[in-house]
Amino acid sequence: MRRPSRILLTCSCCLLIAPVLQAQRRDVTLFSPNHRIEFHLASTAGRLMYSVSLRGRPVITDSAIGITIDGADVARGAEVGRPSRYRVNETFPWYGVHSLDVNHCNGVRIPMYQPASHTAYTLEVRAWGDGIAFRHIVPEAGTHVPGEATAFTLPAGSTAWYFDPHEGQYEGVYTPKRIDGVPAGEWAAPPVTVQLPDGDGYAAITEGDLTDYAGMALQTNGKDGFEARLGNLVPPDKPFLYYYGAEEAKRLAVPASIQGTITTPWRIVMISPDLNGLVNCDIVADVSPPPDPKYFPQGIHTPWIRPGRAVWMFLDGGDMTLAGNTEFSREAGELGFQYQVVEDQWERWTPAQLKQFVDDSRSDGVGIWLWQNRKYLPTPASRLKWFAMCHEIGVVGVKIDFFDSEAKPVVDLYQQILEEAAQYHLMVDFHGSDKPTGEQRTWPNELTREAVEGMEYADAPRPQHQATLPFTRLLAGPADYTPVLLDKGRNGTTWANQIASAALLTSPLLTYAADPRTLLENPAVGMIRSIPSTWDETIVLPCSAIGETAAFARRKGGTWFVAVDNGDRPRTVVIDLKFLGREEYQAQLIGDVAGNPAAVTISNETMRWSGRLTLKLGGGGGFIARFVPESSSSHPSL
Repeated sequence: MRRPSRILLTCSCCLLIAPVLQAQRRDVTLFSPNHRIEFHLASTAGRLMYSVSLRGRPVITDSAIGITIDGADVARGAEVGRPSRYRVNETFPWYGVHSLDVNHCNGVRIPMYQPASHTAYTLEVRAWGDGIAFRHIVPEAGTHVPGEATAFTLPAGSTAWYFDPHEGQYEGVYTPKRIDGVPAGEWAAPPVTVQLPDGDGYAAITEGDLTDYAGMALQTNGKDGFEARLGNLVPPDKPFLYYYGAEEAKRLAVPASIQGTITTPWRIVMISPDLNGLVNCDIVADVSPPPDPKYFPQGIHTPWIRPGRAVWMFLDGGDMTLAGNTEFSREAGELGFQYQVVEDQWERWTPAQLKQFVDDSRSDGVGIWLWQNRKYLPTPASRLKWFAMCHEIGVVGVKIDFFDSEAKPVVDLYQQILEEAAQYHLMVDFHGSDKPTGEQRTWPNELTREAVEGMEYADAPRPQHQATLPFTRLLAGPADYTPVLLDKGRNGTTWANQIASAALLTSPLLTYAADPRTLLENPAVGMIRSIPSTWDETIVLPCSAIGETAAFARRKGGTWFVAVDNGDRPRTVVIDLKFLGREEYQAQLIGDVAGNPAAVTISNETMRWSGRLTLKLGGGGGFIARFVPESSSSHPSL
């Protein structure tokens, strides 16, 4: 597979293959362009150590940094060469939290040399105003097996939110834990979000540009932090064993070799004094290569890539016959939604019936996505045959399920599928998947992926879970959470909470859990119709707290939305509307009905930037408002 090229817009020098060593040089410091964040590298007692600070306060305390090659840690005893510095300054269009990514950072390439093994390699580091990232590049010939030798040690008193990935392959509930009380050996699925002690801010640990490598998991070390591990070491989860068996799990547990130059993914630490900066951090996209114009001549705006809202016949019942799915598409069109995602019922129809269904749905303005188990697409030939069929009958996207591993062969499969699907102008939604690592930039036909405990889990602690996800899992990229379930499956949340979740749990393919007829008959259907799947601007409101309250102001065009999902305890929040600017707005406000979680209050008011909203929220309560400028009578382009 041809890998997209990497582009630096501003770069002072080329990659050094052979190190230029200076025996007296041992420390390297890199500041972000605004000098708020500092990365420091030091050689201490024959070991390379790094630290990261925000405004002089520790974020990552002295931690090992390195890579193993064929089991040997080449950072031990490594000599530090003369650093080569550069800058990156670019902007590019983006989907999700905001519509424009500003990638402005300082970078340094640090040549290393380990005399014992005669290994020369490069440590590359970048620093932004909201975090750092680093990777190793080993220009080896031949075939070698890389491994991890990096740790992330946190300041004492930090709280980390994480869950064990092998219990459900990135489909878990985040639990907060004081890191200094956690024993060694617990697995954690990135991104791991950290609240620093003493009000020093927040951090999140994850990775970006995962290509030709195993994914990164984290494991507690019993010493105030985590150590990086590769995906082949994570025990297999139950879905993987069910579909692929113990022998395949054993095969993938063997460390994968790499031929030629070894380039690790970027290890990322997002950093911000507040939750707003954390949610708006773009480093995962920034370190990922831009899209290949061969497949995407207009980048994310290539015409066949179209974000939108979808209906889905799975959680809320429905007639899974051909006629029932055709009616779902008609109702999706009535809602103004762009898509229907069809599970495996399509396999029971004849090719002629499937083609007629796709054509009928298109006449209602609705494109069709088809689900498939990746087990039944084992080879490039099988995938290309299926993709060709989808393209021929007019299917717009594919939902491929049950990856359930971050071993290198499975990670490679994601890239292969994205390239093969792009050949047939098909958008992609991955399920049973691992975390996103910037694929949406390199392959913008990937609109979303699961890697989240979504609405299909009826036993999830829904109020806390939905108030946690915007500050944890969604930091890595969009999640196919399938929000808005209005029956008993909403599990302790109100209608207003569920409707607001569509504006909080972002996904360029925004698939609703509720039956479209249920949505059409809901008194808040006007609001439901107006919630977009992508945003131009996002502001995390100060009343937000991880697991307690998620409160966002989001803009699409000139229209603002305020969405609030409350945790499991009653609370009163006050929202200042200064973000509106000085224009008057026509506002629609949707809130809870005391004592009746299956009802909403709806009011329409004229409001200004000087106003405030005071919300008394019960446990699992919610609120959503839309503000349309007086000067505009239209709703945002959806």
